[in-house]
Amino acid sequence: MTSRRAVLGSALAGTTLAALPEAAQAADSSSVIGPGGHRWKLRNRMESDGAWADFLRKQDLVWRRLPTLWHEGPFLGDGRLGSMVYRDPETKGIRFTVQHGEVQDHRPEFGSGWGTCRLPVGHLTLDPVGTISAVDWRLSLWNAELTGTISTDKGTLTLSALIHDGILAARATADGDEEVRWTFHPEEAVSPRKISEAPPAGYAANPPWTTRTSGDMEQVLQPLLGGGQTATAYRRSGDTLLLGVAHSYPSDTRAGELSLRKVQRAAPYRALRALHTRWWHAFYRKSFVSIPDERLQSFHWIQLYKVASASRADGPVMATCGPWLEPTPWPAVWWNLNVQLEYWLIHGSNHLELDSLATTLRQNQQQLIANVPAAYRSDSAGVGRSSDMFANRSAPTPGSGGESGNLTWALHNVWLSYRHTMDEALLRDTVFPLLRRTINYYLHFLQPDSDGKLHLPSTLSPEYPVVPPKDTNYDLALIRWGCTTLLEAAERLGVDDPLKPRWQEVLAKLTPYPVDENGFMIGADTPYAQSHRHYSHLLMVYPLYLVNWEQPEQRELIEKSIVHWHAVTGSHRGYSYTGAASMYAMMGRGSTALEYLKKFFDPSTRYPCRANTHYTEAGPVIETPLSASQSLHDMLCQSWGGVVRIFPAVPDSWADATLHDFRTQGAFLVSAVRRGGATRFVRVRSLAGERLEIRHGLTGGPVTAVLDDGSRARTHTTDDGTLVIELAKGREVLLYAGARPELDIAPVAVSEPGEPWGLP
Repeated sequence: MTSRRAVLGSALAGTTLAALPEAAQAADSSSVIGPGGHRWKLRNRMESDGAWADFLRKQDLVWRRLPTLWHEGPFLGDGRLGSMVYRDPETKGIRFTVQHGEVQDHRPEFGSGWGTCRLPVGHLTLDPVGTISAVDWRLSLWNAELTGTISTDKGTLTLSALIHDGILAARATADGDEEVRWTFHPEEAVSPRKISEAPPAGYAANPPWTTRTSGDMEQVLQPLLGGGQTATAYRRSGDTLLLGVAHSYPSDTRAGELSLRKVQRAAPYRALRALHTRWWHAFYRKSFVSIPDERLQSFHWIQLYKVASASRADGPVMATCGPWLEPTPWPAVWWNLNVQLEYWLIHGSNHLELDSLATTLRQNQQQLIANVPAAYRSDSAGVGRSSDMFANRSAPTPGSGGESGNLTWALHNVWLSYRHTMDEALLRDTVFPLLRRTINYYLHFLQPDSDGKLHLPSTLSPEYPVVPPKDTNYDLALIRWGCTTLLEAAERLGVDDPLKPRWQEVLAKLTPYPVDENGFMIGADTPYAQSHRHYSHLLMVYPLYLVNWEQPEQRELIEKSIVHWHAVTGSHRGYSYTGAASMYAMMGRGSTALEYLKKFFDPSTRYPCRANTHYTEAGPVIETPLSASQSLHDMLCQSWGGVVRIFPAVPDSWADATLHDFRTQGAFLVSAVRRGGATRFVRVRSLAGERLEIRHGLTGGPVTAVLDDGSRARTHTTDDGTLVIELAKGREVLLYAGARPELDIAPVAVSEPGEPWGLP
């Protein structure tokens, strides 16, 4: 892997109007110069509330038919409290699920599926007097609010709803002979996994809930056998219903107090909505992406809405279902792919304020240490396949045939957050100490063989049904990445770590990846011979980029590995297609990447994207749609290996595209415009002062590089054509080829129309 140094950066900054001077003449097409004395700035057509409201309205989900399943309906959330909206199967009214990301059981002796699983809270129903004949709903992304009407044979209900700061607020009025009738239905505090298996031996049901009234407030109190309490409080005032949920542990009374106070202090709907929309309007402005595929563009913006509804940095790590709990065999946090894919899109979209994964690992380091056997706790850490929000799950030892690398892979996500922010505290306090421990865990088990190489005893490649006897590629890739990153981090932090010689030795002596005539194997003596939805055996290609397309000697191996992975069909799922799309994007094959990505949206596939952009297999799995947005990112901008690549894999069908304040590794904010199949300009703002290495893709004349004060940028071009620019922290550079372009940031015209998401 090509390593680059990186530097701490700050938050994004905006751009304003100005004109750009004509390009200075250059001696030849490789010259990079900037005319002095002429300032420039971008013309951002997306600065006003009106522009954003108009653009995002075109991305909204709409319903002209009543959703009958959770993956058809609107969804609301604030990173903790979540609600899905669809027809209630019992009352035939409208169900608003009431679920919360912090509500879980506390009996670890029964495992993460039952003992520390997410627990249901309940649901509201809005029950009309008459029979529902039609709905007309819109989920506004700009306002993060559901609005619309419900028509019945008795009249009409008019509805609006949102979730903000722990409060579900709904406002409903009735016309004709209709009435507004709200009912809260508590749900049994038992694992949603009951749909797929019986509870473990010795498991006892949690006690029943109780109810109480306090003035105009109603409460449902749910005690738990393992300690703690869940409490739901709600009240109706005029046309508004307000509801809040709290969970406390180990206190068995605190949640009741918190939920009561939360609803008592809640602002009226209009005031709450003002606070709510202020947050969301600021959220969207942090970056901008526009592509000409109408349905795919809408999908991408819905994923940004979804991830902000599901995660905030100060909240719980996302479970596999997010905050929206439905019957599922997976009511926990899954660490062998799901949690990693859930968070990738926050980096390029410039939304590190949503990174609850980094927060969770930082805050639960002692639990991660406790997860390994006592003999290794002095220097190791890990996590098993699934856990609660506190990462409580034992990690298997190498040699046992279990998954040993999950924490290492999760730390790659946190490292990505570091690389995109260059927050040195994140590197020092979370990435380095935990990565040191998780690599140490491996080091206890690596052993030399007669070939002089270090080998790893039996570990599991996630999801593959055969366990290799040794040298599983999943783990070998993570060990290589981990040792490389630890050496770079130690240098960065000025740490003279006594383990540096050991990390260097591992990189020099670790056995090569097992390969055969079909490419990368699962592990030693274990070919990829059965259909495999997971790309655990290909991590060295993506997302680690240890083996990548810029290594010509590896191209044949990469391609035949990916082709063979998808040639053995039967078990592929949605993320099999999104993963392949990102791998082909690495190759620069945008049209092929798009073909694979669109398989996720093809209703003829076994597990396609659902009507509201959620995804389900045996239960809700939130990571796949979110990873599809990362596939889009990988087509539009990549920054692995220390090099920023502009429009590296744009499909042939996308003649136009716009990026603005797209965040890259090295803490750069990139703006770029593609028109008529050609890149017109690139603007890069440095948040850290890191040296910028960029493949801009500009053609059509001499390239000009000019700083924001009009002065010439200091640059040089490497042998492979990468442009290197010295760019101070807080400064911007503009790149363009030939004559001056228009420096407009604006949505692109739709060339591939598509209907809205929802049930239009």
